[in-house]
Amino acid sequence: MVTTRSSAAAAATQPSSTSSSSSSTMAPATPAATNASAGVRWLHAPDRTTMFWFALSLPLVIWDSVYVLGRPHTMEGGALFWPLYVPYKLYGEVDHVYGWKSFNARNGFTAAQGSLNVVETVMYLGYLWLWLTRAREVNVAGRGATKVLSGRPAAIAVLLAFTAAIMTLSKTVLYWLNEYYSGFDNIGHNSIQDLIPLWIIPNGAWLIFPSYMIYVMGNEIVEGLTAASTGGAGIKSE
Repeated sequence: MVTTRSSAAAAATQPSSTSSSSSSTMAPATPAATNASAGVRWLHAPDRTTMFWFALSLPLVIWDSVYVLGRPHTMEGGALFWPLYVPYKLYGEVDHVYGWKSFNARNGFTAAQGSLNVVETVMYLGYLWLWLTRAREVNVAGRGATKVLSGRPAAIAVLLAFTAAIMTLSKTVLYWLNEYYSGFDNIGHNSIQDLIPLWIIPNGAWLIFPSYMIYVMGNEIVEGLTAASTGGAGIKSE
């Protein structure tokens, strides 16, 4: 996480005036800068880790959600199975939650978590839409020209991503606990050599990256509220 705490105008006009303290960079604000930034108290920009996770996870989640909510048409023998959902033949055999066993048993857990995937994805896309359409470029100390959100759009964007990340993490933890408390009913037939690359690592990513987003954006929300209550200002980039 990289944090730049300064007045908004100071960040844009005085990128070289810094004094480092751990992960923070302070830039002194002139009276003119303070007046210029009176309407902009806090700025936000996503970091590379967050953008990498969005680029990786969002297409996969959309793909997965269509499969889950489109069953049985997306399953083997269905009209939508070939060629888009051929990999799910193997995954449905590894994890029966996605296979015929769960579908024939009318297990509602799969579709329920797929429905929540849709909600999370809409929230993440809302975050990206705000950043792509409402962000402006400023010069940030140590980073140069950076696209940032300010004011209410910044607050809404961070709240959307933070809330969606909590949903993602909670749902993934529930997914793992469902297996544990059911005696690994859906994955227990696999060898550990198969489970590690086909189930543990892929599903583990949905624990690690959302936890990262919760940590950095949670800190950002706290620091933004602190800045608002104390009269400070800042630029945050996870």
